[in-house]
Amino acid sequence: MAMPLRQSVKVAAYLAEQKLRRRDKFPLIVELEPLFACNLKCEGCGKIQHPAGVLKQRMPVAQAVGAVLESGAPMVSIAGGEPLMHPQIDEIVRQLVARRKYVFLCTNAMLLRKKMDQFTPSRYFAFAVHIDGLRERHDESVAKEGVFDEAVEAIKEAKRRGFRVTTNSTFFNTDTPQTVVEVLNFLNDDLEVDEMMISPAYAYEKAPDQEHFLGVEQTRELFRKAFAGGNRRRWRLNHSPLFLDFLEGKVDFPCTAWAIPNYSLFGWQRPCYLMSDGYVPTYRELIEETDWDRYGRGKDPRCANCMAHCGYEPTAVLATMGSLKESLRAMRETVSGNRE
Repeated sequence: MAMPLRQSVKVAAYLAEQKLRRRDKFPLIVELEPLFACNLKCEGCGKIQHPAGVLKQRMPVAQAVGAVLESGAPMVSIAGGEPLMHPQIDEIVRQLVARRKYVFLCTNAMLLRKKMDQFTPSRYFAFAVHIDGLRERHDESVAKEGVFDEAVEAIKEAKRRGFRVTTNSTFFNTDTPQTVVEVLNFLNDDLEVDEMMISPAYAYEKAPDQEHFLGVEQTRELFRKAFAGGNRRRWRLNHSPLFLDFLEGKVDFPCTAWAIPNYSLFGWQRPCYLMSDGYVPTYRELIEETDWDRYGRGKDPRCANCMAHCGYEPTAVLATMGSLKESLRAMRETVSGNRE
């Protein structure tokens, strides 16, 4: 299944506008990082490796909102660090929602129940809770016991209050098709989250753990087996059908990292949030002054094993919009989900 119908219509209209204006590079969703500080020390993340002075910084509301507006993207993923540690995160969300941006607040959920009163349910807003496996696997990945149970309770409370709740699961070479199936079945059937996003782990250069990232063939085999038996169609996955085909190895795509740009305390990061080849102060400079042809599998050795959604999901979306057959396929899956 793809994104909710209203959101699909808005994104389709946005893409059509870009085509009419003959823009060949534009943002689909902005990765906004208003801080790098976090209350966990996940082995697969390198954000908290920044110096103490950087970890104390918090992006001003006007700067955060201004960056999203500058880009013109219809969707925003607020990450970090842990966004709920930002003292004005509720105001950032309010201002973006007021401008009818679709906002996903990515969180490990440790502070979610404490901070939930600061937010208001809206079809433009969702909590995106990070869940990498069932209890033992998830707590191991975040290096702290009890995180899984707290996240589950926070998800239940958020849904009880009427919030949209999505999840984000990253899988490593220690995962098997069975562990993928188990956690997605739990999120889909037991917790009944609205949507789930999945991604193979990419060898983020600052991450403490460099041994458990997936290679391309490992990724394809893992998802091909996990998707078998009708699971792929049954799960409420927040991805285009073509991206899921890509994960299985049925199709291949070039990277379009420019479609999911990252804006952080340092500015616009190039080429993507997983690699850092410098920062620029404006979105225009990011697009016009980055040599995008240098990046992607077969071009930059750092990209050799990357199949992350930030580079390939937008390619799949653009390929869908450029094909009547694939557009109808995506529409059928959206409508079959019966989600407004």
